[in-house]
Amino acid sequence: MTHQRIAVVPGDGIGGEVIASARAVLDAVCAGHGIQLSYNEFDWSCQRHEREGAMMPADAIDTLCGFDAILLGAVGWPGVPDHVSLWGLLIPIRRAFRQYVNPRPIRVFDGVKTPLPADKNADFVVVRENVEGEYSEIGGRMNRGFPDEIAVQESVFTRVGVTRIADYAFDLAQTRRGYVTSATKSNGIVHTLPFWDEVVAERATRYPDVRFDSEHIDALAAKFVLQPERFDVVVGSNLFGDILSDLAAAVAGSIGIAPSANLDPTRQFPSMFEPVHGSAPDIAGKGIANPVGAIWSAAMMLEHLGHAAASADVLTAMETTLANPDTRTADLGGTASTAQVTDALVGHLH
Repeated sequence: MTHQRIAVVPGDGIGGEVIASARAVLDAVCAGHGIQLSYNEFDWSCQRHEREGAMMPADAIDTLCGFDAILLGAVGWPGVPDHVSLWGLLIPIRRAFRQYVNPRPIRVFDGVKTPLPADKNADFVVVRENVEGEYSEIGGRMNRGFPDEIAVQESVFTRVGVTRIADYAFDLAQTRRGYVTSATKSNGIVHTLPFWDEVVAERATRYPDVRFDSEHIDALAAKFVLQPERFDVVVGSNLFGDILSDLAAAVAGSIGIAPSANLDPTRQFPSMFEPVHGSAPDIAGKGIANPVGAIWSAAMMLEHLGHAAASADVLTAMETTLANPDTRTADLGGTASTAQVTDALVGHLH
């Protein structure tokens, strides 16, 4: 089998720790399935920004073009403003490679304590539009330092962008329980979100086998907590999808287990896989970071690369270790270290 090339960007804080865990799990499962992956690691990070004035080199996008996928740990560190780190690495990669789909699966695992009552469960996917919407470069600031200083930020919603993310959500729902919920706020935001509603509703008519409804974001956030079992696929704009998926991860027990993918469904460009959690400077270097989010993201990468059976094996190993309090990290009520969780997962895969 031809080997597939993976660009690895550990990033900042606990990023290096959880990526090391993901690499160990990938090595174990790939050995069992005869999969050949090769890795090139890049030190692009806030530390690089402090040394050289940029999160990544000017030719970074050209460099990444030659890889089959990108595995990212985390980005962000005190001293580098978040908008600098985000716009210096993550967003340029997402946009240069047209990674317009950001699926974030949410699931309650056996043995994981959640804020939910015993009779509630959650197993759904937030599908976030990943390259336009509220995360726009259009806007600016005027009169800096004066009492009448202003800041203007423009949201951008295109028919192409809304159509393709809606179609992805409906296609995904056809492989699951056949239900799509669209996040909106068209009662208060009078141009972009009524447009979003219209386009998503138009696409829904092409999927008569998929149940569809639309919910205002404030009510939807409440229902994520009160009625999480009702959802299957939730599609939202860049901002709404980002917020909802973090809320959903907390409802499911911990943001430490939440994965994500940044997908170019056309496969013209490499896709990128990263845990939802941040760089967590407060616990970096302590060996207690939860590696499951990065490992689940790596499993999503395997599936994207055509290795569904290997991906499923990683999920099964995750289920087993999460069910055991001895192999859960502190954020899940356990006492295991990052290394102990990793070793347990690797042991299940040998």
